[in-house]
Amino acid sequence: MPSTHAKSREVKPKLRRRTKRRLTWAAAAAAGIVVFLAFYLWASNRPGQFVKSLGNDHLQSEDQKHVPYNTVPPTSGPHMPVIARWGVHAEPIYDELQVHNLEEGGVLVQYNCPQGCPDLIAKLRAIVLRYDTQVILAPYPRMDSRIALTAWSRIDKFDEFDEKRIVRFIQAYRGIDHHPRAGIF
Repeated sequence: MPSTHAKSREVKPKLRRRTKRRLTWAAAAAAGIVVFLAFYLWASNRPGQFVKSLGNDHLQSEDQKHVPYNTVPPTSGPHMPVIARWGVHAEPIYDELQVHNLEEGGVLVQYNCPQGCPDLIAKLRAIVLRYDTQVILAPYPRMDSRIALTAWSRIDKFDEFDEKRIVRFIQAYRGIDHHPRAGIF
């Protein structure tokens, strides 16, 4: 028959193991909460509004039927297998083409000026020309704001020129590739 002293030695290791296990789970839960809050704060500080991605499907032609885009201008979704040239465009870029530029890490700066706005275009052009690649300036007459900035699954629309806002958006998203990786999607 084991002594009382021996029983007490058996109980203590079990209690220690149980306590260690509980502390480990509590630490893991606390770490998860900290990581979630850090990501949430980081994401909420990013410029523009997040928009759910519609995926990366390639189309065979610009008039091929596909799901409708969830923003105007578009921020993701079905697109052509080629891209528009980077830089300044005098004509609108059709949606199915510009989306591929976004997938390639591009940022589009687009404007809507039915009565003309040469001063605004000159200011936007000066910003876009600071970048040799992955930024496009183009008109986009179908949007409900004067200026729209788009990147993959991000959009920022406003009516008054704001250089800091535009540059911050470009610097935040320019160069981020959004092609699916094997095993990730």
